[in-house]
Amino acid sequence: MFREEKTFVLRFSLEALFPEEYEGDGDDYLWLKRWEGQIKPEILKSIFTLLRRHPDLKTHVRNRGISAEEEIEIVIEKDFSKEDPI
Repeated sequence: MFREEKTFVLRFSLEALFPEEYEGDGDDYLWLKRWEGQIKPEILKSIFTLLRRHPDLKTHVRNRGISAEEEIEIVIEKDFSKEDPI
């Protein structure tokens, strides 16, 4: 079977700014915990909700050995092997 591929990257860079007198780790990374526990799951849910509107596409998360805190790869697959691609 012949396969064509294209990669699209949507990168989020998280930054937190603190006042000069901040000693570090004082907030116990609450801003990052909010990202991991609330915001990132909401983004992923929204992405999969949108993709489910296209039943001709199969989607799944692929793990390439990188922590989900560092990277989440979403595979979107269109199978033309069972139909005419044109």
